[in-house]
Amino acid sequence: MPPSGVLLTGGTGFVGMQLLARFLERTDRAVYALVRADDREAGEERLRQKLSALLDPDAVSDRLVAVPGDVESPGLALSDEDRDWLADEVDEIVHAAASVSFELPLEESRQINVEGTRNVLDFALGCRVMGRFAYISTAYVAGDHDGEFGEDDLNVGQQFRNAYEQSKFEAERLVRGHAHELPIQIFRPSIIVGEAESGWTDSFNVLYTPLRAFARGQLPFVPARQKAPVDVVPVDYVADAVFELSHRPIERLETYHLVAGPEATTVEEIVGLACKELDRPLPLVVPPPLYRRLMHPLLLWRSEGRRERALRRLEAFFPYFAMRVRYRNERARRLLEPEGIRVSPFRSYFGRLIDFAQQADWGRRRLRRRDAREPAPT
Repeated sequence: MPPSGVLLTGGTGFVGMQLLARFLERTDRAVYALVRADDREAGEERLRQKLSALLDPDAVSDRLVAVPGDVESPGLALSDEDRDWLADEVDEIVHAAASVSFELPLEESRQINVEGTRNVLDFALGCRVMGRFAYISTAYVAGDHDGEFGEDDLNVGQQFRNAYEQSKFEAERLVRGHAHELPIQIFRPSIIVGEAESGWTDSFNVLYTPLRAFARGQLPFVPARQKAPVDVVPVDYVADAVFELSHRPIERLETYHLVAGPEATTVEEIVGLACKELDRPLPLVVPPPLYRRLMHPLLLWRSEGRRERALRRLEAFFPYFAMRVRYRNERARRLLEPEGIRVSPFRSYFGRLIDFAQQADWGRRRLRRRDAREPAPT
């Protein structure tokens, strides 16, 4: 009997957890989730705790198999016995494990994002059957590119704002180098926020970081271009898209932009929406060069210790409010929209994101999806 299991890495992460739930709820396949844990029992408990935010883990326990391992270790830290067993059980890999930190040094980001991907690829090459290798990349492999960036583009002479972008670019280049050996799909989401339907999230970073500071009166100004595009997508769109496209036959290497594309919001719109939802006065929007030359040195001089660390964390996200890239997503839209999977305008669900963030105290309270308040009418 041919193998039919799915190996998922990153199943305890924000996107990976949503993918794990979909494979368990919408198929009858066994899902093998690679998870950092001392043993299988501890791994199962960790997965159950994460999944309980989205579904009843008891209802799918017969098809969820925790595999203790580590993408950063050669051989995924699997014993020879486990590696041989798993290689006979799976015919599809979804590699979602990654570091999404903007603050790690480049070598640490590479260890997780590049070398971790290399280890998963090595495992895939040793599987008895491999029908699909799906890699969750990011639209920000485009770096500081100015202009349109298509689904078949990669190296366009861009520079990178941080180690995350560079390491993901290098990892995607590595994956593409195996297209002659493996059937590969690459998915590039943009900034991912909570669910459009409920506002639910368990990851309060990227866009949430400046929004939280603004809500608390700690962001009286924003270094940004008013008209700069900010490409944001809800996590349920990303997970639905990956799940849908992972059922299509692979004829060649294909890359899909899971982005807002033409529906991208702008700095100006986000600022206006945030002021309305959070009942705060309009912040001063200052040109980024002015901020770097005058305001940044002054703020650092006035900050120390904890305040300085908080400022530097916040500043890591400022470059995303002055971007000039627009992501093309014709291929993804052509395949997804007939299936009813499309990106909603940011303004249509922004209120739900803020409502849930406040309900969860910006991540200090862990809430399940069903604990979210009833969505407000749009």
